[in-house]
Amino acid sequence: MDQPGLADDSAEPVDVLIIGGGPAGATAASLLAARGAQVLLLEKDRHPRFHIGESLLPRNITLFERLGVLDQVAAIGVLKPAAEFVSDEHGTAAAFPFSLARDPRDRFAFQVPRAAFDELLFANAAARGARTLQQCRVVSLRSAPPGGRALVHAVAADGGRRAFAARFVLDASGRDTFLAGKLGLREPATRHASAAVYAHYRGAEFRTGEREGCISIHLARDGWFWMIPLPDGVMSVGFVAHPALFKGREGSMATFLAAQIEASPSVSARMRAAERISAVTATGNYSYAARTSWGEGYMMIGDAFAFLDPIFSSGVLFAMMAGEMGAAVAEAWLTDPRAARALARRAERRLRRGMSTLGWLITRINDPVLRDMFLSANNRFGMRDGLISLLAGDIERPLTARGPEFAFKAAYRMLSALHRLGLRLHPDGDIRRAPGDMLAAGS
Repeated sequence: MDQPGLADDSAEPVDVLIIGGGPAGATAASLLAARGAQVLLLEKDRHPRFHIGESLLPRNITLFERLGVLDQVAAIGVLKPAAEFVSDEHGTAAAFPFSLARDPRDRFAFQVPRAAFDELLFANAAARGARTLQQCRVVSLRSAPPGGRALVHAVAADGGRRAFAARFVLDASGRDTFLAGKLGLREPATRHASAAVYAHYRGAEFRTGEREGCISIHLARDGWFWMIPLPDGVMSVGFVAHPALFKGREGSMATFLAAQIEASPSVSARMRAAERISAVTATGNYSYAARTSWGEGYMMIGDAFAFLDPIFSSGVLFAMMAGEMGAAVAEAWLTDPRAARALARRAERRLRRGMSTLGWLITRINDPVLRDMFLSANNRFGMRDGLISLLAGDIERPLTARGPEFAFKAAYRMLSALHRLGLRLHPDGDIRRAPGDMLAAGS
């Protein structure tokens, strides 16, 4: 993977080199620099730059406090008190207010314009002592020999070549998955293939009252929509579905998104006066993971390691959590590689457990039984409050505290069996024989 034309002795030494200046990389850089490490953070683009993933989770708040940026995030964002699920099939909606979460810290979050948010985190890394370079794309990496340094080559915007000798590398390259791609480690999530198309609008209907500021997840016939309120009257609207639906479209992505909006009664009702103010962007299969997150002298964090379908807004949380874990691994590697390996193994287990917890819901989001359960919001055995805690990002509870989650899964299995007999859970909480159209929708 080495880049020809640059000798090893021309490489600039650095303790930790971080590829990618998004939330994962900026979080790791901020924490490492604050602890005295010599950190170099490379970003291929220039901030501010557009990115999707604008809805944050309450569990992000403690990370913002740790980085010292909570007030800055609040200044650029919209307060998010809840998540709302709206069903075209059921003709109703259910809200999940974070005030009911089991952890008193998980009471609110923010919706943020990602360009401003990412720029804020990147600037914070520099303010804490990290050296930052923008428009500097990493093109190759030669792994470190035992006790040595990795050789990293990058190309600047003017075509100039740079070489760095890093004691440890954190890959936070996002969906580029630099190392996972180079090493052949990236694997798609075959159980839940999805693609997305999205844009920004002005003039869409915003929620008011108790649901003001909440994210709305609209469950449509062929997939689901997000509607995320942003500052200055902007609404982020995206549609997520199986890639086959995208491949079978007629016309442009803009035409496809407009058609999907029109086909959803609940979304189209909120978009009657909306005007699109951005380009329409599409992305391929959302969900993937690398077979391993680390190796000798490197670790993949954030989307560079894995990404889930965005329905539960977990992307930035996982990125920042991984950034914090990656910083701990990198710091340990500088003095005790053996201890760092143990930390890396634990970090990967934690991340995979968290993704598995949400992944169970994600792979079933188009299942009519799970949709019935979301719309009924039943709190028997604490199921609703447990679900709210998951939606808040509380994904690391010990087994002894996961009773509501186990109850929810048991109820799902029971209701799935009843569904096969022609019975369905209705939003009022009753189980009764479903009308023919509801059965057809769930067949």
